[in-house]
Amino acid sequence: MRKTLTWLAVMLLPLVVCGGIYLLGREVTVRNREWTTQMQYSPAYLSQTTNPVLPNHMTGQMPIAGTIARGYQPFHYGASENEAARAGRELKNPFAATVENLARGQYVFANYCAVCHGASGGGDGAIIPKYPNPPSYKTETSKNVPDGAMFHAITLGRKDMPAHAAQVGVDDRWKVILYIRQLQGK
Repeated sequence: MRKTLTWLAVMLLPLVVCGGIYLLGREVTVRNREWTTQMQYSPAYLSQTTNPVLPNHMTGQMPIAGTIARGYQPFHYGASENEAARAGRELKNPFAATVENLARGQYVFANYCAVCHGASGGGDGAIIPKYPNPPSYKTETSKNVPDGAMFHAITLGRKDMPAHAAQVGVDDRWKVILYIRQLQGK
């Protein structure tokens, strides 16, 4: 037993002495040896700061030409009447008139469209005394407008109607058109 303790003391004494010297002689203002930090101290740059490694010395880089942001669907039509007619010819509604799609269309219509167009689509919404009446969805002219042209009008706006692309998602715009078609009796 005594031999074991002596042997253990002989082995551990240099470790304790070296560790004490290391800890007592450590300069606390300078970074010393440390264990692997698993990238805890990464040399990250803020987005608006200069960066000597990247092109133009900018941390925030412009996207590569032709890239499309995740979740974004490009809309390749202009705001003119000719472009609206082209959208009417080329764009087709990808959704079927199911109960779920019509319910979602009704919900979006009540939140974004009924203020001007009225709950029944008659062009008699609550905001009408201040602005001219929007067209009623019950007329033959409105019934003959293609789905793509309606999508174009919701996306980019038309005459006094503002664009709703920032408020209403792409799928919801198509579902609103389904609900409008239901209001029209189609």
